[in-house]
Amino acid sequence: MSFSADDLGEIKWSLLACLLSVGIAVGLINYSAGIQQQSLKELQQAQRQLNAARDQLLTAQSDQENMASYQMEYDALVTQKVIGSEQRLDWLEGLEKLRRQNLTPDFKYSISPQSAYTPNPPLNAGNFALSISPMSMELDLLHEGQLLSFFEALNRQMPGWFLLDKCALSRVDSTQNAGVMLKAACAGGWFTMKNRNAP
Repeated sequence: MSFSADDLGEIKWSLLACLLSVGIAVGLINYSAGIQQQSLKELQQAQRQLNAARDQLLTAQSDQENMASYQMEYDALVTQKVIGSEQRLDWLEGLEKLRRQNLTPDFKYSISPQSAYTPNPPLNAGNFALSISPMSMELDLLHEGQLLSFFEALNRQMPGWFLLDKCALSRVDSTQNAGVMLKAACAGGWFTMKNRNAP
């Protein structure tokens, strides 16, 4: 079977329809590929947004758990009177109660005015101002164990947070001091934290 130029006149409309169909098909394929690419980009963007939302949810849940545990610690510090104003009157009353318990033959103390506290190494205290009320003590002791018992009772019975810095022990003549064998010179301070936004 052979085609001549005269046959083209017969099939030109069919050939034109075929070429038009191929062109439309190629256009639709390209259009579909573009839509598919756009859909993939939108899907990836939606997945990124979903992952970001999941991360935010996990962070919020973690923050909520942390806040609950920190709230318990904060409430414990408020109850212990570490957070708030200086508790000088409570400390004086507590030390006099310790004196009446006869944990040592005698002790003397002095509490200096409150001052800003700078920890070493430095730390970021956030919205809290750290303060310390320095206290020095002289204790008469029959033996070293009384010193440990005294500070255990101080920490257990008194509100606040006492930071012991140092103690120096020295022997004394027990014949002149009614059985007192040692003297302890100790230094430390009462630590407090105050929220800078609190009235």
